[in-house]
Amino acid sequence: MHADDQVGEGVSAELAAFLRNAADDRPVKIVPSVCDGCDGRVFFVLVDDVEGGAERVCAGCGGRAFIADSEEFWEDADPGEAGCPCGSEEFETAVAFSLAGDKSVRWVTVGLRCQKDGAVGVYTDWKIDYGPTGHLLAMV
Repeated sequence: MHADDQVGEGVSAELAAFLRNAADDRPVKIVPSVCDGCDGRVFFVLVDDVEGGAERVCAGCGGRAFIADSEEFWEDADPGEAGCPCGSEEFETAVAFSLAGDKSVRWVTVGLRCQKDGAVGVYTDWKIDYGPTGHLLAMV
C-alpha cells in the first residue's frame, strides 16, 4: 500500500489489495459501491472494456447507476455483462481512483469480487484527462 492510499469502509481486504496492486505508483482512493436505493452491496455489472466505463445494477432492488463518468460515453459503448469464470454474475464492486499529486483523479479502475467463489479481478479501467475531477469520487 502507498502511504497516501485511502480505503473506504466496507471494501473487502481481498478486493482492496487487488485494486492496490493493479494501480500505478500513484496513491489511490478505493471506494465501495453502495446502492442509493437499498444500501445493497451486491451488483450485476455491465462493462465496456474497450473504451472503459461501467454501469452497476443492484442485485437487491434493481437500482442502476453509472460508475464515475461512464454515462457521458455510454451511448457509444458496447457493454457486456461481467461474469466470473465460475459462472456467477453477482459481485462486490469497488473503484480505485488513481490520484495525481494535486489529488485530481487520473485513472479509474473498476474491481469486482465474485460473491460465489471470492475471485477478484479488474473488469475495466480508463484514463481521466480533464479537470476538475472531484465529483467522480462520489460516483461509484
